[in-house]
Amino acid sequence: MRAQTNIFWILAAFFAIGDVAYIVWNLVAMGGIEWTGTVALTISVVLPLFLAFYFSRTLGSQHGVLPEDRVDANIDDGDPEMGQFSPWSWWPITLAAGAAVLVLGLAVGFWLCFIGAAVTAIALVGWVYEYYRGTFAR
Repeated sequence: MRAQTNIFWILAAFFAIGDVAYIVWNLVAMGGIEWTGTVALTISVVLPLFLAFYFSRTLGSQHGVLPEDRVDANIDDGDPEMGQFSPWSWWPITLAAGAAVLVLGLAVGFWLCFIGAAVTAIALVGWVYEYYRGTFAR
């Protein structure tokens, strides 16, 4: 986590230097501030600052060194159990297709939203209750 923190502090400094250079360049070349680019570059400074602050606070609250920060750590030290994963499941693809049709309905025609909402609801229920029926029921 220490490496990520340092990377985001460096990125924030880099974007801040770029933002200042952009402002100075516009002041010299155009005689005024170009607000769209200045605001966009300022936001690109703020995001790494938020992340660097969050990672530094998280690093400070963890009472120990993470495996990825130790030189003598093995790969398995930072590999926790993430939970159950079903590689044969078709429900995530169905859910993505239903959500895509739902969002497409907002852009193309509202009637598609009803179809997308129905497919999304069916896929979500199917994915949640996947292990409650059939061959893999528990």
